[in-house]
Amino acid sequence: MESWDILRNIWFILVGVLFAGYSVLDGFDLGIGILAPHIARNQNERRALYSAVAPFWDGNEVWLLTGGGALFAAFPQAYATVFSGFYLALMLVLLALILRAVSLEFAAHDSKRRTLWEFLFHLGSLFPALLFGVALGNVVVGVPLDAGMEYTGNFFTLLRPLPLTFGLFGVAAFILQGSTFAALKVEGELQERARRTARKAGGIYLVLCGLSYIMILIYLPHSLNRPLAWVSAVLTAVFWGLMRVALQKRQDGRAFFFSSAGFLSLWGIVGAIHFPNLVRAGNDEALSITIYNASSSRLTLTVMLVIALIGMPLVIGYTIYAYRVFRGKVWLEDDFY
Repeated sequence: MESWDILRNIWFILVGVLFAGYSVLDGFDLGIGILAPHIARNQNERRALYSAVAPFWDGNEVWLLTGGGALFAAFPQAYATVFSGFYLALMLVLLALILRAVSLEFAAHDSKRRTLWEFLFHLGSLFPALLFGVALGNVVVGVPLDAGMEYTGNFFTLLRPLPLTFGLFGVAAFILQGSTFAALKVEGELQERARRTARKAGGIYLVLCGLSYIMILIYLPHSLNRPLAWVSAVLTAVFWGLMRVALQKRQDGRAFFFSSAGFLSLWGIVGAIHFPNLVRAGNDEALSITIYNASSSRLTLTVMLVIALIGMPLVIGYTIYAYRVFRGKVWLEDDFY
C-alpha cells in the first residue's frame, strides 16, 4: 500500500473518531435536553439537570467543529457535497444548536420567559439528535450523485425509510446517554426517574437497533462480508446487556460507561460497512465519493496529520481534565444555572 493510501486510511479513521467522540460526549447533554421536560417535576429538578451539563456542553461541541474541519481538510470534495446537498437539513441543525446554546444561558437570567427558553432548549436538543441520524443514514445507504460528485436529489429525497430509522435510533441513543448520565449526576427521586427512563429507553434502543440491522442487510447486503461489522454488532449487544445489569444494580457510573461504549461500537459498524466510501452514490456505486477520489494531496494529509498528532492530545487532555474537575453529584448550590 502506498504512503498516500495509508494517509487516506488514517484520516478516514480520525474523522470517524472525532464524530464518534462528539456523539458520545454531546449525546448525553442532547439527551438531557430532550428528557428534562419529562423527568423533571419542578424548577429545582430542571436546574439540577441543566447544571449537570452546563460545564460540558460547549466543550463537547468542539468535537463536532473539529470533525467538520478535519473532513474539510482531508476530504474536501466529500465536505462540499454533503454541506451543499444537505444544506437545508444542516442549516436546521445549526439553527437548533444556536437556539439551544442561547436558551440555556437566557433561561438562567430571564425568569419571566424561562418557560419559553426551556422549551427552545428542548427543541434545540431534539432536532439535532434526529437530523444527525437522518444525515448519517443517507450517507450510509447512498444518495443520488452525478459524475461531478454533486448531489442531485432534494430535501425530501433524504426522508427515506433507512435514514428515518437511523434518525429515530439516534434519538433513542441520545436519550439513553442522557438518562444514564443524569442518573450518575443527580440524586433522590429525580435519579430514580432517570434510571427508570434509562431502562425504558434501553428497550426502545434495542428494538430500533435491531430494525436498523435488518434494514442495513436489506439495502446493503454486501455488509454481510465485513467481519469488523459483525464484531462491532456483537460488542453493541454485549455492552447493552452490561448496561442493563449495571442499571439493575444501580451502578450508575458503569451504566453510563457501557452506554457510551455501545455508542462507539455502533460507529464501528458504520465504519466497517461504509469503508472506503465517504458518500455512497445510491444511483450508481461507481459515482461514490471515496477516500481515494476525494482526498487532499499527500502533502496536505501529512501536514494535517502532524497538526492532529499535536492537537488531538490537547483536546483529549482538556476533556479528561474538565470531567475530573466537575466529577461527582450536582448540588443545587452550584451556580451553573
